[in-house]
Amino acid sequence: MNKDVVLTEIRDGYRVITLNRPDSLNAFDASVHAALGAALSDAEADKACRALILTGSGRGFCAGQDLSAVAFVPGQKPDLTITLDQNYNPLIRRLRKLPLPIVCAVNGVAAGGGANIAFACDIVLAARSAKFIQAFAKIALVPDCGGTWFLPRLAGSARARALSMLAEPVSAEQAEAWGMIWKVIDDANLMAEAHRLASHLAKQPTGALALTKRALDASENNTLDQQLDLERDLQGVLGRAPDFSEGVNAFLQKRAPRFVGGM
Repeated sequence: MNKDVVLTEIRDGYRVITLNRPDSLNAFDASVHAALGAALSDAEADKACRALILTGSGRGFCAGQDLSAVAFVPGQKPDLTITLDQNYNPLIRRLRKLPLPIVCAVNGVAAGGGANIAFACDIVLAARSAKFIQAFAKIALVPDCGGTWFLPRLAGSARARALSMLAEPVSAEQAEAWGMIWKVIDDANLMAEAHRLASHLAKQPTGALALTKRALDASENNTLDQQLDLERDLQGVLGRAPDFSEGVNAFLQKRAPRFVGGM
């Protein structure tokens, strides 16, 4: 496994994970999948790591799949279900379920699966020069990596259909206006803002943030009654955790809380 294709920087309370194939706009191949999976495992296992930043090196965030790595054998039809089942779908599920808040800093183009990997993160910042492209139709494919799930929920059904079928780029400003991302940041300030957010999140009650992720994802399919029951159950768990009493005591004592994380 070539670890250099994904870089990890350890900061105080959080980690920065950087896709590092700048010559290919950080496109995914087998080595990136393996290295990114290892980086996420290491972060999750590190009790001192309480938040993540995901970004890309060079002039783009991620161009999705490296098409040069797709094997076309004469006389055989490629089976694209294999790489989705083995690589992309587990990655999207992992990002959504990871018990750490993930700040995605989109530093340039995010195309195809790269755009949808960004949308799988919790808080998405985009450089003003960034663009999001559902490029799948250009190569006769359907959006994957959760694109057909994220887009209607983020941008609405009409925009999701047009973006998927026309494969037109969406500017960072437009993505913010449509609710596809959290915020547009001037290019020069992107990483400073990402670090500020990650540092802030690392000091928060990360157990509560992890269960917030779970509740928000469940709400997409739950009825109101089901969601009320889930909220009740999650509050029951968190009410017995040390961070709840710390938060209440800090509020009453008018001081900053010292959360330890966990549940």
